[in-house]
Amino acid sequence: MLTRSLSCTFAMLAAICLVSTISAEDAKWTPLFDGKTLDGWEKVGNDDSHWEVKEGAIQGTGNASMLVNTTGPYKNFKYRAEVKINDGGNSGLYFRTTRRPGFMDGYEAQIDSTHSDPIRTGSIYGMCHVYKELVKPGEWFTYELEVRDDVWRGREMTRIKVTVDGDELYEYLDFDKTFKEGHFAFQQHDPGSKVSIRKVEVQPLK
Repeated sequence: MLTRSLSCTFAMLAAICLVSTISAEDAKWTPLFDGKTLDGWEKVGNDDSHWEVKEGAIQGTGNASMLVNTTGPYKNFKYRAEVKINDGGNSGLYFRTTRRPGFMDGYEAQIDSTHSDPIRTGSIYGMCHVYKELVKPGEWFTYELEVRDDVWRGREMTRIKVTVDGDELYEYLDFDKTFKEGHFAFQQHDPGSKVSIRKVEVQPLK
């Protein structure tokens, strides 16, 4: 009985430690979307492009534009969002972009399951491409990035780790350090695309 009691005690302590660790980790994340309004976000682009909050998610429709987060700029960070794209839709999760970006400004993590553009979700557009459909259209998934300037074999570079639904796809090393720092944004690509975003969070890194 004593052995069993000790085992139970150790198990409870381990569980408490695990919960404490998870809570401490979650505490490091800063929400960028309050789930109710577009406070902290600004549309850049066509007037007939629409961004609104419905059922706790940001939704983008209409013609081309960008929805830019007004905080920052950010340089080294972890960044994550829950995203959904429609069948035939196309969007992008931008980072280290400008305050008033066009489609070519900043790194773009592609959001695309079945669009005519074959470069799919999980890609860093123009740099590292995924052609396999990793996420079904119309289904929520979690996009997570870890971005930091670093040195590899004596060469400076920007390290970009890409994770989709907990599956780490790759780590891309940008030796050109193409974009130094900047803001986060989401792309409304075209009238046939409908993107939804929720639980947008950032964790700055040193």
